[in-house]
Amino acid sequence: MSGIVVVYELDHPVAGSVHRVHAAPTTPGGGSERGPRTMCGKDTFAMETADWKPADHPDAWCPPEYADAVCPGCEAVMGED
Repeated sequence: MSGIVVVYELDHPVAGSVHRVHAAPTTPGGGSERGPRTMCGKDTFAMETADWKPADHPDAWCPPEYADAVCPGCEAVMGED
């Protein structure tokens, strides 16, 4: 799952708790920075980039501790093969 970055949508922009976990494509050109939109179309500007690297975890694109906060739209896109 290279080319994917996990981002957290927080309850409050500064030091808030994780409200939703989204997947975002990396920026064009093979960088590791998140792109401007998540897989479900939300703006990533105010989101926090996770340390979790989907490429290192082929069985799960998001951290298991946030499984209950996964964005349904991103999950639908990430579940497509």
